[in-house]
Amino acid sequence: MDNSRIETLKNILRNNPLDSFAKYALGLEYTSMKMYSEAKEIYEELIVTDPNYFATYYQLGKVNEALGDETAAKKNYEKGIFVTTSQSETHAREELQQALDELL
Repeated sequence: MDNSRIETLKNILRNNPLDSFAKYALGLEYTSMKMYSEAKEIYEELIVTDPNYFATYYQLGKVNEALGDETAAKKNYEKGIFVTTSQSETHAREELQQALDELL
């Protein structure tokens, strides 16, 4: 486990709690270490503070799948599809749609 990256990201967030990139990166670190509950908490916070940070919906969906909550994963993918469509983010929308199709 690479605690140094996690601590660095936490320090960044202490200084700037609304840093979406740092929050997302912290979620990715937790996800890579299979610390899904911690990752879920971070991604859910990010969706509240920056609902247009569309990459979060994919990651949160995958974390919910890993936690066995397919209903929540489906909702995350669907919300992400809505957000990416409204932002004309075609590639990200396609990835979310693929994740949703694989879930169903």
